[in-house]
Amino acid sequence: MRELQVETSPGPSFLCTVLSLCQNSLHNAWIATMGILEKIAEIEKEISRTQKNKATEYHLGLLKAKLAKYRAQLLEPSKSAGAKGEGFDVMKSGDARVALIGFPSVGKSTFLSLMTSTESEAASYEFTTLTCIPGVIEYKGANIQLLDLPGIIEGAAQGKGRGRQVIAVARTADVVIMMLDATKGDVQRELLEKELESVGIRLNRTKPNIYFKPKKGGGLSYNSTVPLTQCSEKLVQLILHEYKIFNAEVLFREDCTPDEFIDVIVGNRVYMPCLYVYNKVDQISMEEVDRLARRPHSVVISCGMKLNLDYLLETLWEYLALICIYTKKRGERPDFNDAIIMRRGASVEHVCHRIHRTLASQFKYALVWECPAHQNYSRSASKTHPGGHKRTQNNI
Repeated sequence: MRELQVETSPGPSFLCTVLSLCQNSLHNAWIATMGILEKIAEIEKEISRTQKNKATEYHLGLLKAKLAKYRAQLLEPSKSAGAKGEGFDVMKSGDARVALIGFPSVGKSTFLSLMTSTESEAASYEFTTLTCIPGVIEYKGANIQLLDLPGIIEGAAQGKGRGRQVIAVARTADVVIMMLDATKGDVQRELLEKELESVGIRLNRTKPNIYFKPKKGGGLSYNSTVPLTQCSEKLVQLILHEYKIFNAEVLFREDCTPDEFIDVIVGNRVYMPCLYVYNKVDQISMEEVDRLARRPHSVVISCGMKLNLDYLLETLWEYLALICIYTKKRGERPDFNDAIIMRRGASVEHVCHRIHRTLASQFKYALVWECPAHQNYSRSASKTHPGGHKRTQNNI
């Protein structure tokens, strides 16, 4: 008896079914996203039209807690949205990472080309840069990685343009340089601050000094070491209930706002320094240049005329909090050509690990010299402390 072998291939009906399922999943994800955006818009309108006083503080606290929850849901990748989009996979290198953020055509690519040896395409039209372009700034012996990110638009936090990818890279940076067009005034700065604030990036702010620990039972334990003028036990309890937290230990060590307490609960906030750089100052009046330069955390430059770029590098070095450490052999002068770049506040043990991983285990003591204002000082230092208390003048 002859055996018949029949090869089956997916017919048109099967392909149509698969295509229909994909379209339905994408449609459902789009509807869910639009639903969250509508809820966020409604809550923002409610907050804007609610007067701030003692009687409405609990209502505003609940609204802010709900707003933070919906924004967190918006940033989470959808499981049914199909394949992930192409991100910016840039390996972190060098002693520090700096992210360039700004609207299109503010001079980010020109700034990268001036500061590094990397050539980034610059043109008179918007969205010249479509992906992340890394470069390296060599300054005081340190290699600072500078990332030229594509221009973001209003609504980037909600996924417009390539806003989510840009913001995701910015969260990994040590310092953010917000490149602004000086001819646009303060409009761009306010819009960018709002976009970064909505995705949990806190610029030029420190983490709230609040101790928060969820527990399995025992209810809410609420204490404070300072007088609180903006949060009360009832408001804290209402905010925790919004996050389905009924047992926790809360200790305020400073007078914080409800927004700061919500940041502590969420726990994924990023606190980083930001430098506001106003470009194209050669196109505005001297009075406006003076006004912008006196704003906090601001530097005015002109990439076209190469103005004030040296001062910008000095300021960036201070914001990165980097220090140069030079080693010397006994009886010889220090080698000032090869610096060890460390963070401010690093201990001698950190330096040992930077030189070699086995040096710290064999470490006994170190002599540390520092050179402030034409004087040289030496002091002995232990492994876990940057230096002792006794200082004696000494020539290196």
